[in-house]
Amino acid sequence: MGFPTRLLLDGEKIVLDLRPHWWFYVGPAAAGIPVLAIVGGVAAMDDGDAKDILKWVAAAIFVAWIIWFGYRLVHWASTHFVVTTERLIFRNGLIAKHGRDIPLDRINDISSHQSILERILRSGDLLIESAGEQGQQRFSNIRRPEHVKKEIYKQVEAHEERERFGGPAHQQPGGSIPDQIAALADLLERGHISEAEFAAKKAELLGRM
Repeated sequence: MGFPTRLLLDGEKIVLDLRPHWWFYVGPAAAGIPVLAIVGGVAAMDDGDAKDILKWVAAAIFVAWIIWFGYRLVHWASTHFVVTTERLIFRNGLIAKHGRDIPLDRINDISSHQSILERILRSGDLLIESAGEQGQQRFSNIRRPEHVKKEIYKQVEAHEERERFGGPAHQQPGGSIPDQIAALADLLERGHISEAEFAAKKAELLGRM
């Protein structure tokens, strides 16, 4: 299930909605190999008192592994790292919710960290420095962190453009209509507005002539 759109602001759009990288499952998945080996070994033993005791031990280990794996599954399903046109959103938790929001205009710097193995797997961490009390915040198990970093910077720039021109499809007040259309075309070429937004605003401006 994706991030609920009812939690978005008016006019806000989702650009990226990410779950943790599958590397998040490596720990419990790797632990499952010896757990299943233990269960299979106990099942293959000859009947006897020793088997009865080991059977309960193996069952306890198996149940603990299932709980661990299930916890990771729920944690994965309830974790969202979202990039929108207005902010970064981090949400985690099924019952007890934990979240962080960072407006795009407060982001000062973004750095990424990947080990050699994480570079191969295209996973890593993002360290985001923002204005405010929280300062630096680390987000782990991000898929393609360099791509995400680039997309965040792109949205920050687009947000600055919208603030400068007064909206996603508006231009500086006081300019002539041809100048405003030319500025709109520039925003379209740079990917800051859509074809539909460009066409609608252009028609509106031409209607004023």
